Amino acid sequence: MTNVQASTRNRKRSALNNQRPILWLLPLLVFLCLFFLVPILDVIKTSFTNASMTKPGYEFTLNSYLRVFQDPSFLEVLGVTFFFVSFSVIFQFLLGFLIAFAVDNGEKRRLHGTVFTRTVSLISWAIPGVAIGIIWKIMYSETGSGILNYMLSLIGMDTVAFLTDPKMALLSISIANVWRGTAQSMILLYAGIKTVPTDILEAADVDGASGFRKIISVIIPSMKSVIMINLLLNIINTFNTFDMIMPLTGGGPGRSTEVLVLSSYRTIFQQLDLGKGCAVAVILLLINICFGILYIRMNKEE
Repeated sequence: MTNVQASTRNRKRSALNNQRPILWLLPLLVFLCLFFLVPILDVIKTSFTNASMTKPGYEFTLNSYLRVFQDPSFLEVLGVTFFFVSFSVIFQFLLGFLIAFAVDNGEKRRLHGTVFTRTVSLISWAIPGVAIGIIWKIMYSETGSGILNYMLSLIGMDTVAFLTDPKMALLSISIANVWRGTAQSMILLYAGIKTVPTDILEAADVDGASGFRKIISVIIPSMKSVIMINLLLNIINTFNTFDMIMPLTGGGPGRSTEVLVLSSYRTIFQQLDLGKGCAVAVILLLINICFGILYIRMNKEE
């Protein structure tokens, strides 16, 4: 009788634990609070102060935000960020879709090399951002060791100022980021293409639809939710790109490649203005929250 009672008690306890997932999530919640939530709250609090790394103490004020919006260079930083994000997201999607579509068609036709192509496309995703910045800096170098300028010289072209001309530098870091982020787009879009019903594609073939017409009228509408989620993830990732830009240009020449996240870093660690730098970080946080809400809503609708 005792064993039966103990077994019954254990079953009740197990059922009770299954009804309380918070017990299993508690360690993760503690970790998130300590290493994510607390620092975020501290940054938000600091943004409403005049804190500086050159003097002790601080006072609560809105002056940090006023100085951010009154700074003429802030609009320039926003413009650089907008171009960097727009260029990166558009071409990451286009290249990712083309590669995913080519790999999928290669698999259907049993062509050799589709696995190799897919693997090569993923290499950039496995390389740390700092290493990517260093690699592309070597490629963009205007000295004799610069790979791209050396290749251009072979066809009789002059040296291109990839990193010293302001407009060319912004385009150069955007191209490097496209190379870096295309892998993520390819993975998501490849998975989305695999979900397109084959009977719809076969019906399009029977109707005599061309490859381009099938992409526009069948494939893209069928994977609309995957495309939207892919775009939102790319936007969020690109807004927070720091590790690649820092070794590549450091935000220069001048401020021509200084995006929001790099502006916050410079303000805090070079100008030693903690309050203003945190204010820029909070603005970036709000932008990420907006896109994060869109991402959550897209998932719920799906």
